[in-house]
Amino acid sequence: MKLLPAAPLLLLLLTTLEARPKPAALKCRTGPLDIVFVIDSSRSVRPFEFETMRRFMMDIISNLDVGPNATRVGVIQYSSQVQNIFSLKTFFTRADMERAINSIVPLAQGTMTGLAIQYAMNVAFSTQEGARPPHKGVPRIAIIVTDGRPQDRVTEVATQARNAGIEIYAVGIQRADMNSLRAMASPPLEEHVFLVESFELIQQFAKQFQDKLCGVDMCVEREHGCQHSCISTPGSFYCECNPGYRLNGDGKTCSPIDACADGRHGCQHHCVSLQGSYHCRCRPGYYLSHNKRSCTSKWLSLSLSLLVCFLFSSCLFPSAIALLVSIVIDYCSFGNHSCQHECVSIPNGHYCRCRSGFTLQPDGKSCRATDLCNGVDHGCEFKCVSTEGSYHCVCPEGQRLQADGKTCSKCGAGHVDLVMVIDGSKSVRPQNFELVKQFVNRVVDLLEVSPQGTRVGLVQYSSRVRTEFPLNKYHSADEIKKAVMDVEYMEKGTMTGLALKHMVEHSFSEQEGARPLSYNIPRIGLVFTDGRSQDDISEWARRAKESGIVMFAVGVGKAVEEELRTIASEPVEQHFSYSADFTTMTHLVENFSLNICPEEGKGETEIRSPCECEALVQFQTNTVAILQSLTEKIAQMTARLEDLEKQIANKK
Repeated sequence: MKLLPAAPLLLLLLTTLEARPKPAALKCRTGPLDIVFVIDSSRSVRPFEFETMRRFMMDIISNLDVGPNATRVGVIQYSSQVQNIFSLKTFFTRADMERAINSIVPLAQGTMTGLAIQYAMNVAFSTQEGARPPHKGVPRIAIIVTDGRPQDRVTEVATQARNAGIEIYAVGIQRADMNSLRAMASPPLEEHVFLVESFELIQQFAKQFQDKLCGVDMCVEREHGCQHSCISTPGSFYCECNPGYRLNGDGKTCSPIDACADGRHGCQHHCVSLQGSYHCRCRPGYYLSHNKRSCTSKWLSLSLSLLVCFLFSSCLFPSAIALLVSIVIDYCSFGNHSCQHECVSIPNGHYCRCRSGFTLQPDGKSCRATDLCNGVDHGCEFKCVSTEGSYHCVCPEGQRLQADGKTCSKCGAGHVDLVMVIDGSKSVRPQNFELVKQFVNRVVDLLEVSPQGTRVGLVQYSSRVRTEFPLNKYHSADEIKKAVMDVEYMEKGTMTGLALKHMVEHSFSEQEGARPLSYNIPRIGLVFTDGRSQDDISEWARRAKESGIVMFAVGVGKAVEEELRTIASEPVEQHFSYSADFTTMTHLVENFSLNICPEEGKGETEIRSPCECEALVQFQTNTVAILQSLTEKIAQMTARLEDLEKQIANKK
């Protein structure tokens, strides 16, 4: 009976050896892991291909030591939304996991991989869903399996997930985009990115993948190159340095820690770094005090000695004379002090001093401008740049520094008339409606609100439509955000079509603050909904776009993708977003920012200033086209009038 605990390990070892011969010294440790499979079930994945993905997951799970204190497994699938199949705390036997995997029904919609990573980070790997707390040191591993290119952005959210301690393996099949896989995966990429040529090969690939997850000691199996210590992790390794050293940028070699660099050493004059430690040193003319940090002037010490000497006649007179001579000598006048800025003479020597705004260097002679950015609370939104004795703030390319000298413009080059239409139906629920208002205010934070800049209006709808405030009501972001938080929840039906009609006929009228079309200010409508509309939306969605409104559709929860696509402007993929949960819709704000801000969105939605020559030319071209159309219609009406006159004349 004592041999039973070793059975899973023996089985795993035999399976691995059968799949791929290994040296006899290979040991596979089944230490605890938290693993979440993130499976692509978009419409491009055909039924037989999805069956292969099932087998891939089950093949890997079959060789894991599964249990509440061993490895925990969760599975989520995604397309245009994310669905939790089972969490890390749901099952602790392979049989239960296999039954749940076999019962998965593919979603067969879009490919929102970034949304899936966001869900995995915020929900699937939370302690509420069964992930072990970070302090327990249990590795968190996400295995993303996809066959296509993401329809949303994955780079930033994948970086956030990795920074949160999630190790990401990106497995691409057939049509998968290698650049997207590399953007998702953890470093080193050669250990975490895999491209499988066909679905038929993915099961064979699973045999190779097992080695990475079961805990092979990679420090033994690989030529790690670590200068000090190698630490093995599931499927990889990393280097560590001995105490008193830090890891260099190459991730392998080590350098002594500069204990003086953080400025917390407390040395009054100079700090001298040792291996992981330091000691203080005084300038010439001073000696180190008993606390080993502060410095005492030899001038003061000698002056006291001289005073004692004269008062109590406790020293020889010639010695006192020599002491006085040493005091009055100006050692800086000899011209050999080499101080970059100022030389200060002291008894028996001198020391160098820097001008205000500079710091004396360890050589005791040269000076360097003080980095005030590291020493003050500069408040710069983007970046602080030190200058001689001062500092200033700078903004990223495409943005400008505001009047406060610290913050940067958000969408200054993209002034728009923006109307947000939010769903206040009963299905949203009061607590989620508060999250919707927070979402609206986060959008407002992206914009440079002013009468001449961006104007914002808000409409709420349920079974009826209500203008909360028009475009010309408020002229600052703070005013708008306060008004948004004061909005009362309507809590009735979902008449999205009626809301679109109201937006087209009223919200973008000049009476409610929309600027004339001749100003060439883009008009943007953002529709936020959590469910299926109870009326038809197609006609007014079409009219909105025909009238020149750029339409964005944002869906949460039970929102219908087909309706979102109907509302959204072309290209549709850039103008609609979806989140499975109200609490995980942060990325929707980021997506909206990337599409309305030209400096961030790289021109995906072109927003022009009416002062630009190109915009004026375009406006003139559009005007000429409209005039030509009117001319043709007038000619047609004239012809019809002539026909009527002829008919009347014939009757007479």
